[in-house]
Amino acid sequence: MYKRQDLSYATQDKPRGLADAFIVGRDFVGNDDVALILGDNIFHGSGLPDLLSRAAMRSGEATVFGYVVNTPQHYGVVELDGRGRAVSIEEKPLTPKSNVAVTGLYFYDNDVLDIAASLKPSARGEIEITDVNRAYLERGDLYVEVLGRGFAWLDTGTHETLVEASHFVQILEQRQGMRIACIEEIALRLRYITIDQFYKLAQRAAKSSYGQYLLSVHRSFAAEPKHRGSQSWVTTAQLFS
Repeated sequence: MYKRQDLSYATQDKPRGLADAFIVGRDFVGNDDVALILGDNIFHGSGLPDLLSRAAMRSGEATVFGYVVNTPQHYGVVELDGRGRAVSIEEKPLTPKSNVAVTGLYFYDNDVLDIAASLKPSARGEIEITDVNRAYLERGDLYVEVLGRGFAWLDTGTHETLVEASHFVQILEQRQGMRIACIEEIALRLRYITIDQFYKLAQRAAKSSYGQYLLSVHRSFAAEPKHRGSQSWVTTAQLFS
């Protein structure tokens, strides 16, 4: 049997800002900790799953991911001290205190539900995610994980950046011969599905290049089951990146 994955959807009736997600989705989150990722953000880099795992395991605090950019005034910006700790955080400042932008990936403890609900809309009428992060900063519970060299953060919110991201993914897949974020392959290597279940999924798409890739993964995986199983986490890190 396949492992069941439940998907839930909620509607934001008005553009009230990113932090409104924790108000709209409060019942879904319940008593759990929560992660938020913007739908138009793409992250790629070796070791990314390890960073995400560490963020998920931190208790009682928030983790945001920073990225050095040339135009920090277009983003939420975090200022760091000499030890890499957050000192201040601002939303699209005219005079940025650093060039470290806060990306669209956030991990929070359950307190974020009450924090978001207590915020007042900003001058532009939105409940700002930067104000949520500032609340964690002020209580000393904001951890910043800066994505260094080798990581790519792509914001596909415009037609131009969407094309750029498409070219980026195309080049990597063609050069490396691997598919980025291939959900069937990830499920196989995380052992959510068996090799036989994977093969059935591959056969459904066998007439496409995507299906041919899945079949090649099946052949490779079936040829070295013990080796692949022992190295599943390493390979999965590459797949998620």
